[in-house]
Amino acid sequence: MKSTAQNPQHTPGRAIRSGAFAVVLLAVLALAAAVAVVPRVLGGSALTVLTGSMEPTYAPGDMVISAPADRYRIGDVVTFQPVSDDPTLITHRIVAVSQGADGPEYVTRGDANGNDDEPIVEAQVMGSVRYHIPYLGHVSMLAGEHRGTIIIIAGAALIGYGVFATASALLQQRASRGRHRLHTRRITC
Repeated sequence: MKSTAQNPQHTPGRAIRSGAFAVVLLAVLALAAAVAVVPRVLGGSALTVLTGSMEPTYAPGDMVISAPADRYRIGDVVTFQPVSDDPTLITHRIVAVSQGADGPEYVTRGDANGNDDEPIVEAQVMGSVRYHIPYLGHVSMLAGEHRGTIIIIAGAALIGYGVFATASALLQQRASRGRHRLHTRRITC
């Protein structure tokens, strides 16, 4: 006797949910790597754009990943300290380069600004923007000083859920095989 009831472990809805979870998990892990791991490997940092001076290239709330480079050229978007040893950082595009007494001097300007910034020297440049992630800076600003803790907890929760879902699926699959073998034996006896 055959059963016509579909095995609940193999329903299309479950497959879609599992696939969606896998995609979300991979996206979160890739995002975490892009924000936390890659900048550290490059020796740089993830920074949130606070003003519209670089629009339309970067909008307020975007996150830029800036890392040191061997040299900087006209057209590079760089993060710099407008005043040496001041923690304030600005991210603008280099519009002119000249040779000063102490090495290269750069003139920068925000893409949305009409005026050039004061010239800066290479020691003031923290790095060039390697890539950016739209909107992620909003999340970073909301998390504030607890950002690292929140990322660790969220990552651990997602990994824990993934392990739990995988283990549950494997146990259900094993139990299903056992029921199938028992059912087959009864029919063939």
